[in-house]
Amino acid sequence: MKKTPALLAIPVLIVVVLGFGFLLSKNENGDFISDSRDSQVQSNLKEQPTLPENFRTIRVAGNLDTPWGIVFLPASPTGGPDNSMLITERPGRIQLIENGRVTLVASIDKAREISEGGLLGIALHPNFSSNNYVYLYYTYAETEGATFNRVVRMVYANKSLIDETVVVDNIPGAPNHNGGRIKFGPDGFLYITTGDAQNPSLSQDINSLAGKILRVTDTGAPALGNPFNNLVYSYGHRNSQGLAWDRNGNLWATEHGNSRLDELNFIEPGENYGWPIIQGNEERDGMETPRFNSGQDTWAPAGAAFLGDALFFAGLRGQALYEAVINGNQITLKEHFKREFGRIRDVVLGPDNLLYITTSNQDGRGNPTVLDDRIIKVNPQKLK
Repeated sequence: MKKTPALLAIPVLIVVVLGFGFLLSKNENGDFISDSRDSQVQSNLKEQPTLPENFRTIRVAGNLDTPWGIVFLPASPTGGPDNSMLITERPGRIQLIENGRVTLVASIDKAREISEGGLLGIALHPNFSSNNYVYLYYTYAETEGATFNRVVRMVYANKSLIDETVVVDNIPGAPNHNGGRIKFGPDGFLYITTGDAQNPSLSQDINSLAGKILRVTDTGAPALGNPFNNLVYSYGHRNSQGLAWDRNGNLWATEHGNSRLDELNFIEPGENYGWPIIQGNEERDGMETPRFNSGQDTWAPAGAAFLGDALFFAGLRGQALYEAVINGNQITLKEHFKREFGRIRDVVLGPDNLLYITTSNQDGRGNPTVLDDRIIKVNPQKLK
């Protein structure tokens, strides 16, 4: 007796469903992940074109080495959707991620990965669509052995970065406390966070580039209106690694405290944020107490992004995505993914209004899995 066409279709349907299940399954938290453990396959996996409506997290890419910063490239000239991104890896590589594929764009041979140093922040020029300028922050060593950081500009062309031009140089560096976050603000100027380079006294010296938030033009000159007629915008910082502007255009920064007492700071030009003289809830005339601090907890906060009235920021030591809900002077803190993905370095808001986070488990301080490091897409509507 012959099988009917409907009966023949059943085994085919089972194979298709099972095959799809191997590519996109759920972990113990109900999050969609890929089950492939092969690094080459993982690098070439394409993101599903249609996302499940109720997804919480989806891995965009894996098997990266300490990704530090993310920027999204603008949509294609035809107006089609494009979530392709450039990311920095601390050993000195810039990678392009598009449709789940990871492609090497450039290697910065001068970048020196020492402890917290290396290739760090990345930013696109506000007029990137016409000039293709990409800005990078990296640690380097002079021939005499001294460590510094610098900001450079490069041109993105044909999926490569060329023509390096130094924008800001001789930022004091050290194995730890190098800052490294760079972003263009609503005013069109470039903001740069620098660490105290393990020399706290430099943070209080307005003529030093260490322990500061700098504000410069796209060529590295002091921005018009800077309070000290130099590159310095604010000072008294220990090691800021996150910058974000709220809906009113106000600047906020995350900052690593001394062991604990990590900070969220409301940044205003010319203000002194106290390090190393005050920290936590301490007060001193002429110095700014942070709007919120971690107390005896440790966040080790890094990248930050606003979504509505909430400031989302990454936690390294805290191993969480933090959400600081700001209501006037009242700040309420929530934790997401606590110890689920390990150390988290950056968080950005994508053009699709979803959050993207990077893990930092390959930085020598984490416990990497076979999938690390990863870029993970987060649906904020599914966060509790």
